[in-house]
Amino acid sequence: MTARIMIQGAGSNVGKSMLVAGLCRLFTRQGLTVRPFKPQNMSNNAAVADGGEIGRAQALQARACKVQPTVHMNPVLLKPESETGAQVIVQGRRLTTVRATDYAALKPQLIAPVLFSFQRLMATADLVIVEGAGSPAEINLRANDIANMGFARAADVPVILTGDIDRGGVIAQLVGTQAVLDQADAAMIRGFLINKFRGDRRLFDDGYRMIEQRTGWPGLGVVPWFPHAHRLPAEDAADLRGTRGTGAFLIAVPHLSRIANFDDLDPLAQEPGVTLKIIPPGQPLPVEADLIILPGSKATIADLHHFREQGWDIDLAAAMRRGARVLGLCGGYQMLGTEIADPDGIEGKPGAVPGLGLLDVTTVMTADKRVTETRALHPASGTMVRGYEIHLGRTTGPDRARPLFVVDGQPEGAQRTDGRVMGSYLHGMFTKDAFRRAFLAGLGATPGNASYDATVEETLETLADHLAAHVDCSRLLGLARGAQ
Repeated sequence: MTARIMIQGAGSNVGKSMLVAGLCRLFTRQGLTVRPFKPQNMSNNAAVADGGEIGRAQALQARACKVQPTVHMNPVLLKPESETGAQVIVQGRRLTTVRATDYAALKPQLIAPVLFSFQRLMATADLVIVEGAGSPAEINLRANDIANMGFARAADVPVILTGDIDRGGVIAQLVGTQAVLDQADAAMIRGFLINKFRGDRRLFDDGYRMIEQRTGWPGLGVVPWFPHAHRLPAEDAADLRGTRGTGAFLIAVPHLSRIANFDDLDPLAQEPGVTLKIIPPGQPLPVEADLIILPGSKATIADLHHFREQGWDIDLAAAMRRGARVLGLCGGYQMLGTEIADPDGIEGKPGAVPGLGLLDVTTVMTADKRVTETRALHPASGTMVRGYEIHLGRTTGPDRARPLFVVDGQPEGAQRTDGRVMGSYLHGMFTKDAFRRAFLAGLGATPGNASYDATVEETLETLADHLAAHVDCSRLLGLARGAQ
């Protein structure tokens, strides 16, 4: 039988995605055929695989395994569209949009495709490393669960429970999780990990032994804080905050309430000549910014209202008077136009709203979603870009006569006549070094010479070394192979 192990967390954001990515690279280096799997994910940071959508973390984990991602690595993806509802993507394709209160009734229909996808991966791998979602301690969500213990028991996958010591209370996290689980669920847990430790490891020796004594689970290691995590694409918007870099060229990005595909920003943040500043709600956009990027959004019209509620439209106008350039990506591109029409109520009530009026284009929301990998030419620099598109809506108008890119001989994106406002549906453009350098140089920045892809690869290797040094990987692999 193919070896399989599941990394669950005693809470959200304990570092499960990072641990799985590192373990994928570590065991791949040992010559095993490894595949990542996450039965259910909730994220607006998606990637394209097989012409469908999966969570960005699973795309990174596939890269760690040195394989192309597939929709079977994340068969259920929930993309929040509001505080109470989300789009449900099953094996890469949109199934429906449901309110959170109605999702529980839908879950019994999802376990079959989840198990089908898992078996597809098991048939092609020596080892499948599964990532849980949230925490099994959320026993109020246990009925018909497909993300944690419900999946683990249905697929007979042993579990390693991970606690985040950096947030405090890690003994209570782990011991408390065991206390609230029913006996059969708790029996699936074969060991625990401590993640994000800072300081002298010996100071936690007593705490480590106490967890082992109180739970009966063996400890598989204490993983120190990984300082290079920011070099890898993040999936959780909670990780998107603050200021990165100290360069002279200031890029400001408003943190939209439904921000999506924000890993577009990662390559820019690693440029030595750039300072990337994420602006949270309630704070003004800096008028001294050289470039303001309106990022992608899962709910464009709602986020346009949000943008105006913060007064960011006024700040944007002030920054432009001082010379700032503006780039809209996907939903941000739609916001820059003169109007966004939603005649069929795709995003809410049917109707139309005025855009920011900075590009002479209009967008009409349509039910058909464009999900594709795209190869494009940037005419201004002559560089080629390989990215992807995930969006609803079609955009037309005079400013498309000055496209930012050309795809198969057709215009993609738009630019204002003076070139100071730009928009595009193309995600991932800045991962291509030649384009990123040419784009920044064209705006007056001083780009570096680092390779973004090389940085990601180097970081995955460093992460694998980090886990090899601090995790009992031989024991973990033994548990995955069925050892008790």
